[in-house]
Amino acid sequence: MRGKWSLVLAPALIVVILDQITKALVLERMTLHESIPVIDGFFALTYVRNTGAAFGIFAGRSPAFRVPALLAVAALALGVLLWFVRTVPCERRAVIAACGGVLGGAIGNMVDRAAYGEVIDFLDVYVGAYHWPAFNVADTAITIGVLVLCLDALRGAPAAERSAV
Repeated sequence: MRGKWSLVLAPALIVVILDQITKALVLERMTLHESIPVIDGFFALTYVRNTGAAFGIFAGRSPAFRVPALLAVAALALGVLLWFVRTVPCERRAVIAACGGVLGGAIGNMVDRAAYGEVIDFLDVYVGAYHWPAFNVADTAITIGVLVLCLDALRGAPAAERSAV
């Protein structure tokens, strides 16, 4: 059991630290809306702030509603995630580590929301004039973690679990 929680908390801690370090560097070295091309025509560091949730959902709502509501939803999601980890067998290491990535990403963005009322984004992927919404290290960890969880779900339960049912 102890190993399972280490496998959740280690990636979560790494993600939170990397996320907060990169955001601190952006705050220290860039001005809002500044863009630094990294790979011309494809990738830049562009400092923006997301007042909403994923893809700017709730961005137009007042901060008095938006910030507490989004923090509450994130806290609820963290609770569900931790409950889920409790139910996952220790042998499902990839699933447990993926949950750690999601946990760390959620915490990283919650830190921003609590401190600034919005989330600092700076990774800008684009092709010509077509931009993906800017994102950050926390968003990346959440996306990768959820992708691993979805692939695991599509793959189905391991043979040992199917035979135990």
